[in-house]
Amino acid sequence: MDTDIIIVLTILAATVVLLILDKIRIDVVAISCMLALGWTGILSTQEMFSGFSSNAVIAMMSVMILGKGIARTGIMEGFSKWVIKKAGTRKKNLIGLLSLATGFLSGLIQNIGAAALFLPGIMQISRRTKIPVSSLIMPVGFAAILGGALTMVGSGPLILVNDILKNEGHDAFNLFSVTPIGVVLLLAGIGYFHVFGKRVLPSKQVGEAGKSEQEKLIEKLNLPHNIKLLSVTEESPLIGKTTEQAGLWGLYHINLLGLGKGTEVIYAPWRETKFEQGQTLALLGSTENIERFSDAFKLKDISSSRYFSDDFNPNVSGFVEIVIPPASELAGKCIRKYSLRKRYAVEPVMLFNKGERVEGDFSDVEIRPGDTIIVYGKWDQISDVKASSDFVVLTHFEAEKKDESKSWHALACFVFAIVLAMFGFSISMAFLTGAICMVFSRVLSIGQAYQAIEWKVVFLLAGLIPLGIAMQKTGAAMFLAESIMKLVIDLHPVFVLIMVGLLSTIFSLFMSNVGAIVVLAPLVMGMAGIAGLDPRPLVLLAAVCTGNSFILPTHQVNAFLMSSGGYRNADYLKAGSGMTVVFLVLAVALFYFMLF
Repeated sequence: MDTDIIIVLTILAATVVLLILDKIRIDVVAISCMLALGWTGILSTQEMFSGFSSNAVIAMMSVMILGKGIARTGIMEGFSKWVIKKAGTRKKNLIGLLSLATGFLSGLIQNIGAAALFLPGIMQISRRTKIPVSSLIMPVGFAAILGGALTMVGSGPLILVNDILKNEGHDAFNLFSVTPIGVVLLLAGIGYFHVFGKRVLPSKQVGEAGKSEQEKLIEKLNLPHNIKLLSVTEESPLIGKTTEQAGLWGLYHINLLGLGKGTEVIYAPWRETKFEQGQTLALLGSTENIERFSDAFKLKDISSSRYFSDDFNPNVSGFVEIVIPPASELAGKCIRKYSLRKRYAVEPVMLFNKGERVEGDFSDVEIRPGDTIIVYGKWDQISDVKASSDFVVLTHFEAEKKDESKSWHALACFVFAIVLAMFGFSISMAFLTGAICMVFSRVLSIGQAYQAIEWKVVFLLAGLIPLGIAMQKTGAAMFLAESIMKLVIDLHPVFVLIMVGLLSTIFSLFMSNVGAIVVLAPLVMGMAGIAGLDPRPLVLLAAVCTGNSFILPTHQVNAFLMSSGGYRNADYLKAGSGMTVVFLVLAVALFYFMLF
């Protein structure tokens, strides 16, 4: 065996072991692999750094920027709300529609982004319908993985495939070359849970580990969390009164979280705001106190209609715990004089003053340094509270201000990128053009575009691409291909496809799918050459099958959802075994008909 082959296989083995053990960050492993190839003289300096200029890396960065721009305008949130409304409350309908929507989105944005988008809505549905969240999250996560095969930008391995093929002188695939296969796999995954879901899905309630930050805060402080929506009727004596005149805090011990009319919602309205006929009040308090207030002022309960209910779910608004630092402008003043509601549109619900818990009307209580206030508001407004030097926000939350005025600009940039790719321009050039259009149209600033890039993934790709080049250059890929082909060379060609599918599936269970395709692509091309087959479909099969990662929670989507669903490894083994077999059989069958 040639010395260069031994060196490359040693570096390959060390890289695979480090990726499997997951003791060192994957991007550090990739960079170390790249440097090892340079220092051993296997690759020149230019070849060693070629990954940073590859089409795959540019395409990946462009998809991240486009996805960020779409998310920042609120388009995805609107889409998820629509899906959730249409799904109803039947478990099978919910799983089917949510899976279809998540799978579709993951073909256009990163699959983990699609899963993250729907997670808050799934948690909310579980609470409303009493369906265990563990029965809903896993099918949606699997759909996000399967949907990655809908387009050539749906997953890292598919983005990387075209670059690998071009380097070897083969034609690249177009954006939708893989779509028919992805559609079949996604529908099969949805059908799998429709038929076998009751048998393979866990149906346990999630314990403390699966509780959200909001649920933990509510339990810890025994906060009121009963939000009722009431409408001001024509005969209501509340019309013309202010919140103080109505005695919301002092007499009824309830909080006015928001006021709505038409499509507009005002969070934590100023105390001097007067009530009008037709307004919707979002009230927080005990059921008994809210009923007393409703009876006294002849209000109509419209909570069942869910009018404005989306504006008061944990995905949009919630409670936070804030501490008053010594230098705060509020220290030594009361909330009334500071005008907390008017400044930040947040509703103070509870105060811890001198170690004592104060509820109801504490507008005139002097606030001291070290006091803690629990406020409720929209995450956008709470972000402003956090940015102020007057407060220290203790509760973790995630919020990003949406700019809905740029929705059509963002959508136009995204569609423009897809159209360019459909007309034959390279995916990297088409999607980078769409990304820069988002900057020119001010959907994102250039700084926000840079922030959208997950540099860990970029260095992972750029660091591992040279390994594939080294395997081809030294003949290591052909050496491995010949060794494997000895097992199947005398068998029917379908066994070559089965071998490729199995290798990809096994590799994806123990290392990143991007790492798996970098290692496998040169190997598969060597196998295709020995078997006399077209290498393009075989490499595409390998890339698709790196998504066949369901038996263990090693795929980034499964790892992300594991805690929220309260899953154990055994749950993935039970549900993922059948899914793995279905995926492998269908993928091999589809590619067999493509080749023959």
